[in-house]
Amino acid sequence: MRPSKRNLPKLIVGLVLVWGGIGAAPAIPDGGRAGPASSGPADLKLIEELVAANRVLADQGVLDGYGHVSVRHNRDPGRYLMSRSLAPELVTAADVLEYDLDSNAVDPMGRSLYLERYMHGEIYKARPDVKAIAHNHSPSVIPFGVSGVPLRPLYHMSAFLRAGVPVFEIRSAGGPGTDMLVRTPALGRALAQALGGNSAVLMRGHGAVVVGTSLPQVVFRSIYTEVNARLQAQALSLSQNVIYLAPEEAQRAETTMDGTVGRAWELWKRKALSKP
Repeated sequence: MRPSKRNLPKLIVGLVLVWGGIGAAPAIPDGGRAGPASSGPADLKLIEELVAANRVLADQGVLDGYGHVSVRHNRDPGRYLMSRSLAPELVTAADVLEYDLDSNAVDPMGRSLYLERYMHGEIYKARPDVKAIAHNHSPSVIPFGVSGVPLRPLYHMSAFLRAGVPVFEIRSAGGPGTDMLVRTPALGRALAQALGGNSAVLMRGHGAVVVGTSLPQVVFRSIYTEVNARLQAQALSLSQNVIYLAPEEAQRAETTMDGTVGRAWELWKRKALSKP
């Protein structure tokens, strides 16, 4: 019996996961070393959410042709899922690969990988609480990484920035000769150290990394980090006496907004996934 069109996407996902899963021949990634064995097929719903997260962040203008999103594997906290190297808006379930925390892909089948995948693996190593990570080049955050003006929460939607937003200086970690990309494990570890226990870190002259406990949360935080940066720049153009959230009200606002993330997530998904 032929599969219906409705079941075809899940069938494709299953074939991809079986091919790259348990029993598959070890891949030979960069450097000629055998790749890791799979931890087993990831939950299909998690893969669908990862695809949606890529599409939503592109639709909301946080990602363009660059940037990437990952999620910790539901079967094994020592693994994560992320697309092959591809523009986020084009990511499908068939593009999702499994990685170990050294950022080696399980059976990439010759497909190219994101150069900066090491930031994901090293942050997952350093932060057991983190379940999802997004790296973006959203334009409004860039000035706060190069001006010495700290990014601070000025409205309730961005209360998660209350602990501060540090700036990662790649010259301090890699010297003056880098190409600004986190393309090695050592640079990934330095970025994770700069992030510390915060929700976001800026990358001087590059962009930002945002972390969260779920894909909906990391999408919410990525969108409102960009919005807060835009609003803060506007406020500073009017006055240097900007009133930011006090620590106590920011903590309460963060808790409240975390309870409403699902409402925005469903709206953003419907808009992004309805596009051809």
